[in-house]
Amino acid sequence: MAQPAEKLTAGVDLGGTKIQTVVLRAEEVVGSARLETPRSGAADVIATIVDSVKASIASAGARTADLGAVGVGFPGTIDFAAGSVGNSPNVHGFETEAVELGPAVAKALGGVEVRIDNDVRVAILGEWKRGAGRPYQDLLGVFVGTGVGGGLVLGNELREGRGAAGEIGHTVVKDAGRRCGCGKRGCLEAYAGRARMEVMARRWHYDKGRPTELFRIMRRRNRDRVTSGTIADALDQGDRMTIKLVDRAVWALGLALANAQNLLDMEAIIVGGGLGDRLGPPFVRRVAEAAMPHLHVPERPPRFLPTELGDLSGAVGAAVLVGG
Repeated sequence: MAQPAEKLTAGVDLGGTKIQTVVLRAEEVVGSARLETPRSGAADVIATIVDSVKASIASAGARTADLGAVGVGFPGTIDFAAGSVGNSPNVHGFETEAVELGPAVAKALGGVEVRIDNDVRVAILGEWKRGAGRPYQDLLGVFVGTGVGGGLVLGNELREGRGAAGEIGHTVVKDAGRRCGCGKRGCLEAYAGRARMEVMARRWHYDKGRPTELFRIMRRRNRDRVTSGTIADALDQGDRMTIKLVDRAVWALGLALANAQNLLDMEAIIVGGGLGDRLGPPFVRRVAEAAMPHLHVPERPPRFLPTELGDLSGAVGAAVLVGG
């Protein structure tokens, strides 16, 4: 008798600018889709998540009925029991009030299991199980994109704490420093998160008249926001403002990661995310160099690594979360 085909698992990486989805059969990525994150409210974001899952299934040559479970990486606060989410300043419609994301996605996909976890925690899960983190039992993943998030593996276990473990983006690198999207001042994310880098660039350019190619490149790419690609192109052109913004991001990341290493004595630190992956190994090396002077045990530093899965880290990790 023929055995029933193994169910697919889907993983969704929800970000401020994109929704990246993959579907896995066993451990193999067999389909994927990438859609822009709507800026028109929670209902449209949920609908686009569902569309991205269906598009990924279609690209795998499968049907929605073949789907067994969906994992979602979400950049904010999560009520695991209710499947509701909120407190995400970078995703429109999810800034404050809790939204029942899990139940809504499950209903739209025919009642499949949906599990949600922090977006960066599932990204480090993906890298730990399927990517650059496989050899290590103690590591930190730092994902630099619209914001900055982190995920921890300690003693060969993914650390959740009470739900917010790994939030390195909101550790303070400068007392009373730049305003962060969370409302506080001096957070790592205020210096290294792409959204706050754009805020500073607009202030310097439009309020203080400092020249930059950043927004010209953005318009040429038909974007209404600064993206990782925009920043990379501006760096390639030697744009002085962009160089300064990235220099400050490197400084802040070096300080924050050195502090984390001094506290936890990890084997490896993986740097990824939209901006981290786009700028690649040279950016990771610069962050490592910025961290070295602050390490308490500099003769035994962690390995600083780029991601292996690239921009699929979060989506693959979300699928792993539900058994992929």
